[in-house]
Amino acid sequence: MGKVEEYKPVMAMIGLQLCYAGVTLSSRATLVHGTSPRVFILYRQALATICIFPFLYFSRRKSKISSLDLKSFSLIFMVSLIGITINQNLYFEGLYLASSSMGSAMGNINPAVTFLISFLVGYEKVNIKNIRGLAKIAGTILCVVGAVSMTLLRGPKILNSESALSLANSLLGDLKDQNTWLIGCLFLFSSNLCWSFWLTLQVPISAYYPDHVSLSAWMCLFGTLQCAVVTFFLEKDPNAWILHSYSEFATCLYAGVVASALSFTVQAWVISKRGPLFSSMFNPLCTVIVTILASLFLHEEIFTGSLIGGLCVMMGLYIVLWGKAKDVMKNQEQRDNINNLEVKIHIEDSSNTTNCNKDLENPLLSKHKSTEEIQNINN
Repeated sequence: MGKVEEYKPVMAMIGLQLCYAGVTLSSRATLVHGTSPRVFILYRQALATICIFPFLYFSRRKSKISSLDLKSFSLIFMVSLIGITINQNLYFEGLYLASSSMGSAMGNINPAVTFLISFLVGYEKVNIKNIRGLAKIAGTILCVVGAVSMTLLRGPKILNSESALSLANSLLGDLKDQNTWLIGCLFLFSSNLCWSFWLTLQVPISAYYPDHVSLSAWMCLFGTLQCAVVTFFLEKDPNAWILHSYSEFATCLYAGVVASALSFTVQAWVISKRGPLFSSMFNPLCTVIVTILASLFLHEEIFTGSLIGGLCVMMGLYIVLWGKAKDVMKNQEQRDNINNLEVKIHIEDSSNTTNCNKDLENPLLSKHKSTEEIQNINN
């Protein structure tokens, strides 16, 4: 049983990456067939809110947190705007204009960008005299270079190539396709910047509002309302609000339940068991799965430049994670020392309480002492 418990986080993360790959591929297929990205996001968030909000009742029964005040409302509203509304609108627009493999590969720069933002705001420390500190810097630069390579240098086609191209078209692609590809990649890159800001903002908001289930439910609700406003003003076609097939509804339901509701629970459990470093190490697995399945079933083209850039991003990811590994180990040791100290203090307090109870249980007047002895003591 011990080995099974040890491998449960691994199996959970592999299953979660498979779910993420399914969301990316199914969303891309739905968008290509004519579903509006903004309507898709709205329905996805609405279904996620319906799914997760019943858990808010049970969470608030166990939690001592009161209802939302002005500060918590403002923080959750801002986090929902950045992490859900802006992030998802940029991501799915970029997913539609670029490809599902590009959308998955671009997500591997999140740890490096998050580290850079955390360093700028003071959450991360870098010692340039230490090899692990230099690894964090080098890995971040490598991730950014890889992302730029994926965006600008497409190169010759590796899979699903139809014909030979000239050198200029081979490197940059056709002008029209290149512009669409570039805009899609910029959308995806901007989406990952928003997601990294969202991850960084979790530090202050979690300290102020530590009930994660309640926080997730409120973010889903605010995100749904914000997406409804955005879709109302940007989507002028009334027919775009209608889902024309059961497959479109199933994709919205799957994306909402898995990517917005289930993933929160699984990620929170894995991070509580192994930490955020362990969770980030599985990100490239989704990229590999999406790239292979997209080329087989969606007939997406794979370019040499995108492949080389994706490999650079993965290498930079693991270099950053290696540089972060020692920090995570130090934090875990500090938490263990604090827990051991608390247990020691609790044991000492318990022993003192026991001794006091024993002293109180003893009679003030011993049976073996006579009344005369007591009077002599008083005199």
